[in-house]
Amino acid sequence: MTLDKHWYTEIYPADGAAFSLKVKEKLHDVQTPYQRIEVYETEGFGTLMTIDGLVMVTDRDNFIYHEMMSHPVLFTHADPKNVLIIGGGDCGTLREVLKHPGVVQAQQVDIDEGVTRAAELYFPELVDANSDPRAELYFDDGIKWVADAAPGSYDVIIVDSTDPVGPAEGLFSEAFFRSCHSALRAGGLIVQQSESPLFHQKIINDMHSAMQRAGFGGTRTLNFPQCSYPSGWWSATLSRRVTPEGSEQGTALTEFRERDAAGKLFKTRYYNAAIHRAALTLPEFMVR
Repeated sequence: MTLDKHWYTEIYPADGAAFSLKVKEKLHDVQTPYQRIEVYETEGFGTLMTIDGLVMVTDRDNFIYHEMMSHPVLFTHADPKNVLIIGGGDCGTLREVLKHPGVVQAQQVDIDEGVTRAAELYFPELVDANSDPRAELYFDDGIKWVADAAPGSYDVIIVDSTDPVGPAEGLFSEAFFRSCHSALRAGGLIVQQSESPLFHQKIINDMHSAMQRAGFGGTRTLNFPQCSYPSGWWSATLSRRVTPEGSEQGTALTEFRERDAAGKLFKTRYYNAAIHRAALTLPEFMVR
């Protein structure tokens, strides 16, 4: 990351690319025990939060990411009631999860309380569901949390992590996925943000392999635009814990409760049933 008087720039040296936003002022700068959290007011994208110099969330485009991390997996599950979010400290994914009336409990476990406190100050719309009685916020190590979870505790696990470096590196490992597999009920689903289809193909391939080695039945990557993230194109990869009988649902990740998605009783800005269906369609280079 570089910052002159007027511009925040995130550089992607491996790909010879960068993303810049014109900055009005810095609002927040805290070094926590885990990472540096900064918040800026920008000219065109509203408020911007960065962690260790990398874009995490902006006012202008965060809704795409948060909706695609939550609604596709929840509408793919037959009846999600207990949801675990690992990471997600800005609480935007939690807000989207709690739009589903069938969810009875949503636990969010983020290692760094500083992210949530910054969101409370500068992104109030993202935290407006934190007072929902179904929401439980914990500031703890998500890897250990899942490893210690009783078998079959959750219907859905959403891994809303930062990039696979630093505190988040272990969230992309086979050992972590094995813990998630145990913590899910039969037929349960995991979804994890899986970086840019254009810049990070190896990460996506490795995630598919690690999930499958951990016992999950089939994997599927959704893709969607995300202007402020590397390459402007992002992805989420999901998989299902198959039933002991090896249900045909084990790999049917292209099927979802399409009628429920089309008739959803809550508002979204990006997600709908047609977008869900389209996000499952991959370009040829990703298929290969």
